[in-house]
Amino acid sequence: MNPKHEGPAQVAWEGRWLRIRTRGTWEYAERTHAEGKAVIIVAVTPERKLLFVEQFRVPLQQRTIEMPAGLVGDNLGEDTLESAAARELLEETGWQASHVEVLMEGPTSSGMSTEIIAFCRATGLTRVHAGGGDETEDITVHEVPVDEAARWLTAKMAEGYAMDPKLWAGLWFVERNPDGSRAG
Repeated sequence: MNPKHEGPAQVAWEGRWLRIRTRGTWEYAERTHAEGKAVIIVAVTPERKLLFVEQFRVPLQQRTIEMPAGLVGDNLGEDTLESAAARELLEETGWQASHVEVLMEGPTSSGMSTEIIAFCRATGLTRVHAGGGDETEDITVHEVPVDEAARWLTAKMAEGYAMDPKLWAGLWFVERNPDGSRAG
């Protein structure tokens, strides 16, 4: 360990949803209400349309295009990665998955946060409702043909939408596993 980053972590600030810690000269954020994990869901409808969600994000002060995503542990610690992914997919998009597979986990922003995100692939989708999120969210669902997804995302970026680079990793996971093999 680097001596500049040794010693116990100290709480510098704590709010309702986030905590800022320091360790040596380092400052970083962690969530206070979930398990420190999130899921991002790669979901393709039976018509081979990839699901995206659009919403206004306060920290950026602009609309974003994302894959459905959410926190693990919103249900009082009862969530697994798979159940959180299934719950968030249904809540945000209105599509229910018969199967959710965890593809990989890793840090969202290793220099700023302790949060770990898991890419999950949802299959066997059935439309249950229109989606749009819960009462605190205003989500627009986009269903984009898989073969047009990269062009569509690039066009949205040119229109001024904020785009998380993880979207392009999600495109990889539509048809591939983390090791590059074809998805079953």
